[in-house]
Amino acid sequence: MADLAAPSTGLAGTVPRAGTPEQREARIAWLLAAPALLLVLVFIILPVAAVIGLGFTDFELGYADFRFVGLENYAELFDDRTFQRSLWNTAVYAGIVTPVSIFMALGLAMLIEAEGIGRSFFRTAYFLPVASLLVAMATVWQYLFHPSIGPINAMLATFGIPGPNWLGASSTVLYSLSIIGVWQSVGFNLVLFLAGLTAIPRELYAAAEVDGAKSGWDRFRLVTWPMLGPTTLFVTTISIINSVKVFETVKTLTEGGPNKASEVLLFTIYQEGFVYLRVGYASAMTVVFLAILVVLMFLQYRVQDRQVHYS
Repeated sequence: MADLAAPSTGLAGTVPRAGTPEQREARIAWLLAAPALLLVLVFIILPVAAVIGLGFTDFELGYADFRFVGLENYAELFDDRTFQRSLWNTAVYAGIVTPVSIFMALGLAMLIEAEGIGRSFFRTAYFLPVASLLVAMATVWQYLFHPSIGPINAMLATFGIPGPNWLGASSTVLYSLSIIGVWQSVGFNLVLFLAGLTAIPRELYAAAEVDGAKSGWDRFRLVTWPMLGPTTLFVTTISIINSVKVFETVKTLTEGGPNKASEVLLFTIYQEGFVYLRVGYASAMTVVFLAILVVLMFLQYRVQDRQVHYS
């Protein structure tokens, strides 16, 4: 009988008994995590689920009744020339801002890291655009890009080059907004690259110099660039996502014009949802936008996992 009452020493014996320290720690962990999980549920999961659900309806603000329309909103997106134009403009904007801001930030980070004097000043100066409100800076950029009194066109005139109407012409407005986007993104990318450069052991440069890497280009190619791989991947992903999410510059400076030449995806969603009050259709656009962000994050994780696997 004593043998029958003894606890099992098999697999069942590894399960913690009720009231064991392991179970108490698990309960405490769930209690501590409960506020964060509740916030995630209320502010992330439920709103995303509501947007996905509304994307299958014809809900409009101001109307109490709405009906389930299935995939009609998504079918309409394929024939919506404004939506297609906004997708193209967003892709062009991201295609300009992302690589330019990354290479400029990397170059500036290497210059600041190599310069011992005034390093803190330059870090702060380049990060100021990130901390500043773009709405407050809109007046400055409107003045800089003004076709007649703006300093940019005045500088071009000194070389005999006629300055364009930067924000008022369909052929130049998207490039003008891209310049502002680069100005706004370089500082953030610069800080990330500076952190990556600081983490590189100085002994690697000494070893590379012993192995024959005498020039700065050789040291960059053999040491700096490989060691900055994870940082560069993260900066690239963040830059693409931030570029896709452009809204403030378009809303403040151009309102999507002229002739929808600067209308981007988030501005189109804003117009459909808050101007035309077509919440169901705007929700379908938002689902497409979220899908784009999810794909970008998935690609980042795949590339990062592949780098870790091969390393």
